[in-house]
Amino acid sequence: MRHLIDFGDLSRQEWDELYARADQIMNHPEAYLDTCHGKVSCNLFYEPSTRTNFSFQTAMLRLGGSVFGFADPKSSSVAKGESLKDTIKMVSGYADVIVMRTPWEGAAKAASLYSDVPVINAGDGGHMHPTQTTADLTTITRLRGSVDGLSVGLCGDLKNGRTVHSLIKALAKFKDIRFFLIAPRELAIPEYLRQFMREHDMPFVEVTGLEPVIPQLDVLYMTRIQRERFIDPLEYERNKGIYVLTRAKLARARENLLVMHPLPRVDEIAVDVDDDPRAVYFQQARFGMFARMSLLADLANQPRLTPAPVEIGHGPICHNPNCITQTEHYLPPLVKNNSGVDCCAFCDAPL
Repeated sequence: MRHLIDFGDLSRQEWDELYARADQIMNHPEAYLDTCHGKVSCNLFYEPSTRTNFSFQTAMLRLGGSVFGFADPKSSSVAKGESLKDTIKMVSGYADVIVMRTPWEGAAKAASLYSDVPVINAGDGGHMHPTQTTADLTTITRLRGSVDGLSVGLCGDLKNGRTVHSLIKALAKFKDIRFFLIAPRELAIPEYLRQFMREHDMPFVEVTGLEPVIPQLDVLYMTRIQRERFIDPLEYERNKGIYVLTRAKLARARENLLVMHPLPRVDEIAVDVDDDPRAVYFQQARFGMFARMSLLADLANQPRLTPAPVEIGHGPICHNPNCITQTEHYLPPLVKNNSGVDCCAFCDAPL
């Protein structure tokens, strides 16, 4: 594994190896204190982050490595107009691994074309968030023993929820997963993910109500309605607060249900849920640190490789306004086929 851009690119064997290492780290952390001794991580966070940024920093420090980077692009040469390509070429000369979060969909993929070191996608707009998925799967496996055979409820903003998109792709690697997709119609999952689930024989039901399906769930994955992803503020106002999980609603849920959330929450999980033993979202955040330690232990220790030259583009072929190709016009016009449809290879939007 050279980069982690999309969890769907991992094989089941690669995931099993990552989890096995994370499990060993949780059980015997002292054995990994020098795993990344002398290694340096560059963390480029172009948009706000608490858990992902802090957990990656802590993960590298616990492995004996060091970290530099920025949490505000205004403090870097990006504010002077530096291109993503030039930023990546520069920092990959200093670091052994790059961790990046951006508001632009496909930015991590773009960075991987120019980096001499592995690139980890820590969230690219409303597209993907594969390392949150490593936290999610680590949580489920650690607490339930297995991921196979689960009924999973995904609730909230499924249109813009990059954590949800990554989790769906990841669960295709497991057996007998059934989805309940709980969202208002205007925030339903993108069509390419529906096609993905059909192709992988993953049964799913789309509903607009949480309470009728909660008794059927093994995992309830709550997400917030993301103000920053809405172009129209009125659309956000119509949808905010539409789903609120309370202790009373959990009365009809299974005793071994896992209530998960990538955090931060706003109002979608009431504070009276926090003390319910089924609420595992704070454990989930801690497990995410161990999952990222496992990932860094692999990627930060890989040899440097000069990337092959890529075609120079002359403008975007993608019409997604949030795609990285809209601003970085030198990017090559990469196309991939999703379920028989030609899509942008950066952001997965149909062309």
